[in-house]
Amino acid sequence: MRKYLFGTGIISAVTSGLALLRGARGDVPFTWRQALAWISWGITFALAIGAIVDTRRASHGRTVAIDSPVKSKEQKLQKDRLER
Repeated sequence: MRKYLFGTGIISAVTSGLALLRGARGDVPFTWRQALAWISWGITFALAIGAIVDTRRASHGRTVAIDSPVKSKEQKLQKDRLER
């Protein structure tokens, strides 16, 4: 489980989310730039979670979507799972 939680995608999404939260703490009014930053953060976080889900599916022998970045590593992940 830790290999999923401590992946670079999740760590970068969490740290950028913390930076956004620190910026939103002040008495600065909410602007369209902040809205775009939050939308961008949401997309980044969703993609990181999707990569984790695809990696877990591939390592458990299930198929992943064709457009997934894990698709090319699917055979290797299945082989590693069988060796354990």
